[in-house]
Formats: sequence, structure tokens, C-alpha cells
Amino acid sequence: MHKIILAATAALCLGAASASAANVVETAQQAGSFKTLIAAAQAAGLADALATTKNITVFAPTDEAFAKLPAGTVESLLKPENKDQLVAILTYHVLPRELESKQMLAGPFHVRTLKAKPDRTLAITKNADGVTVDNAKVIKADIVTDNGVIHVIDTVLIPSK
Repeated sequence: MHKIILAATAALCLGAASASAANVVETAQQAGSFKTLIAAAQAAGLADALATTKNITVFAPTDEAFAKLPAGTVESLLKPENKDQLVAILTYHVLPRELESKQMLAGPFHVRTLKAKPDRTLAITKNADGVTVDNAKVIKADIVTDNGVIHVIDTVLIPSK
């Protein structure tokens, strides 16, 4: 009887320990305004990496940002034959380190993304008007997750190459 109680107690403790803060993907899912981003990450095979990779920054476009793309763009990108292009776009939104707004320099500076070469840097500008990342405005900054930080942006970032 004591073994059963100990086993049950251990299982409860392990379950409680794993119920830490939400990761990037869980946080985006809970927010409810990133359904397209989550679908794209799943189609690209990147959702698990976004959920488990430590110390990342994600510039997360909202569903409204995806809706601003030309008609048919999202549907086309989600097709299996366009997976490489989708991966390039999504990895262009991710930095291989945590970058909170308090760490951002005043004025323009460049950061390297996870996107493969040749076009892999984002231009970030921080000034009195707020923060922009390439042509996107950060509309909510510093959403801390257990594996990184999310900055919500109003436009999907499209690499030039």
C-alpha cells in the first residue's frame, strides 16, 4: 500500500514539475491570435523546434498580419511543395538568442536570424515611436516563455532571397 502511495505521490510531483511556464508554441496557442503562425510552423515541421529550443526570440506575426498578405499566399505556402519557402520565411522570424526590448539598442541595428544564407539578418530600429523589425511594427513586446521571448508584430517578414 505504501509503495502505491509513494508511486502516486512521485507521479504527481513529476507532473507538477513539468507544468512550468508555457513554451513559445503553447504561449502562442493560448493567446489565440496566432492560429496561422502555428499552422505554418506545423506545415514547415518547425513547431517542435519552436517548442523545445532554448533561448530564442520569435517575432510573431498575428493572424491579422498574415491576412494582409496577397490573397492565396498563405494557402500556397502551406502546400507541401512550398515547404522550403515556408521554412525560409518562418526561420527569418526567429533569433538564436533571447532579445528583450531593454537589450535593444537605440537607433537601427542588425541581428542574425535562424534563416539560412544569404539573406539572414533583420534590421531593428528602436526610437521614441517604438520598435520596428524590417517593415513590421512591434505591437506587443517581451512576452516571456520558458524557452524564449516573443515580440508580436503587425506584418509578416518576407526575406528578399
